[in-house]
Amino acid sequence: MWVHVLAMRMFRPRFRAAVAAVIFDEQGRVLLFKHTYRKFQWGIPAGGLEHREQPEQAIIREFFEETGMRIEVQKLLLAESSKEDHNVSLIYLCKIVSGTFQESHEVSEMKYFDVNDLPQMLFAEKELIKQITNAAVF
Repeated sequence: MWVHVLAMRMFRPRFRAAVAAVIFDEQGRVLLFKHTYRKFQWGIPAGGLEHREQPEQAIIREFFEETGMRIEVQKLLLAESSKEDHNVSLIYLCKIVSGTFQESHEVSEMKYFDVNDLPQMLFAEKELIKQITNAAVF
């Protein structure tokens, strides 16, 4: 775990673009991944853009690489600059269109959570979920 984080910090650019998928089920619960490399394991599906990659394609690729499942981007919800990680994040409302979850080296589990009963996770991601659900944009 710490090797992965150290390598990312050493070799990635000082400022980067990230993408995230916010997915809700029919009951309004939000989908979270249990990441294998984080201190707070549960979090929003996300990843970084590769060189010359379009943001919508990046989140579709990241989600597939981490789960074996296909998603569809419905709309851009938010673009924000992170104070902690020196990146700009583009957050998309998405829906799962096909596939069955397959564990990967980055994600060991995925699960829907009630937005009022989220697991221990990064504060910024928890706040983002609250912001999106309070705005009722999904």
